[in-house]
Amino acid sequence: MKKKAFAAIILGWFIPGLGHIYLRRYWRGLIFLAAIALMSLMGLVMGGKIYPLQAENPLTFLAFLSDLGNGLLYIVSRFLPVGLGELERLSFEFGTAYLAGAGLLNYLVALDAWDIARGKKQ
Repeated sequence: MKKKAFAAIILGWFIPGLGHIYLRRYWRGLIFLAAIALMSLMGLVMGGKIYPLQAENPLTFLAFLSDLGNGLLYIVSRFLPVGLGELERLSFEFGTAYLAGAGLLNYLVALDAWDIARGKKQ
């Protein structure tokens, strides 16, 4: 049971909704995948920034933690020019907020998969 819960939370963090799909909650997983992927895509299209680890400023550290919740998107952004942020765009702040919101929402979705795998939730 613990291995299944651990696998569900890691898969759910890495790709939104994958933890639920792993637990055979297909519709719930697909809905979470679509919603969080759409939020992330909108954030990238609006020119939002994905923050790297910067320990000198507490606010950028919190932004890093929220962006880390995007899982695979965060890892890809460290190797490819994705989510660099376009300050000259009017929608830059909204895009950054969408990306941070998607990461925070993905944490909640992964914790939901954890609870389902442990039997605490249906």
